[in-house]
Amino acid sequence: MKTAQSRVPRRSFFHVVVLSIGFVVGGLMTMLARKFLPVGAVKEFMTSGLQPSLGPLKVDLIILNFALGPVVLDVTFLSLVGVLIAYLIARSLF
Repeated sequence: MKTAQSRVPRRSFFHVVVLSIGFVVGGLMTMLARKFLPVGAVKEFMTSGLQPSLGPLKVDLIILNFALGPVVLDVTFLSLVGVLIAYLIARSLF
């Protein structure tokens, strides 16, 4: 019989995968909405959102010097809908 402890890493991996798939699907829906919806209040609501960023981050390791970034996360209403859809599909499968 498995304990609840052995399920924790598997469950967190499952949540990360569902969130990743959801944000990709939501990003695709946002891109399509930005391209095909006519200008108006609906397009503005569906495609505007928060864009937190990190960077550029400079890393100097004496023999190796590089910069990362900036890394931007574009969170819109449609990206959250994508996460919800991915969660509901994953929940119905498992």
